[in-house]
Amino acid sequence: MLPHNPHLKLPARELRTNMTDAERLLWSRIRRKQLKSKQFYRQKVIGNYIVDFYCYDSQLVIEVDGGQHYMEHGKESDESRDAYLIGLGLQVLQFSNSDVLTNIDSVVDSILREL
Repeated sequence: MLPHNPHLKLPARELRTNMTDAERLLWSRIRRKQLKSKQFYRQKVIGNYIVDFYCYDSQLVIEVDGGQHYMEHGKESDESRDAYLIGLGLQVLQFSNSDVLTNIDSVVDSILREL
């Protein structure tokens, strides 16, 4: 079982309710075991982080990042998060909102390759 911060349960629930357009689009393509019959969870708490999507069977985390992730502070936060997740034995895929919104088929193909 992965470590998790129980104090992040309510914020994760809030994020599930208020997904971005890019997250909503990707969720429509990966939910209900559409990819290789793999179950994905959205806004999953892992340690002190809330990851956008998580597949337990493949130990795969998917992050969909907006513009703030490409600023210096965002890059540092993402690097810390990714190092933590990789240290737990997880794979991390990152896509920009723009990639998801303009090239969803390519994003899904990348996910399929990792599964």
